[in-house]
Amino acid sequence: MRIICVCGTGQGSSLILRMSIEEILAGRGYRAEVEHTDPSCACGERCDFIVTSKEIAGSISNPHAKILTITNFINKSVLEQELAEMLAAFEA
Repeated sequence: MRIICVCGTGQGSSLILRMSIEEILAGRGYRAEVEHTDPSCACGERCDFIVTSKEIAGSISNPHAKILTITNFINKSVLEQELAEMLAAFEA
């Protein structure tokens, strides 16, 4: 599984999001390649999922990935609930 985390500049929030997702996935026994970037770079990436905010999701067009919008990049319990949808889709 390959996941791209996206924020406005690809530096701050997306890095925090990436680290949180890596921790959550490891805790659930998933192996994934998780990276972070900005919206323009995310459009051309080959990946399974793009994880970002609702505000940024509208500016990303990637035919190779499912886009998952996250409401809270910091709260790990909220993030884990929102990632459950992504994990269910991946297992299907």
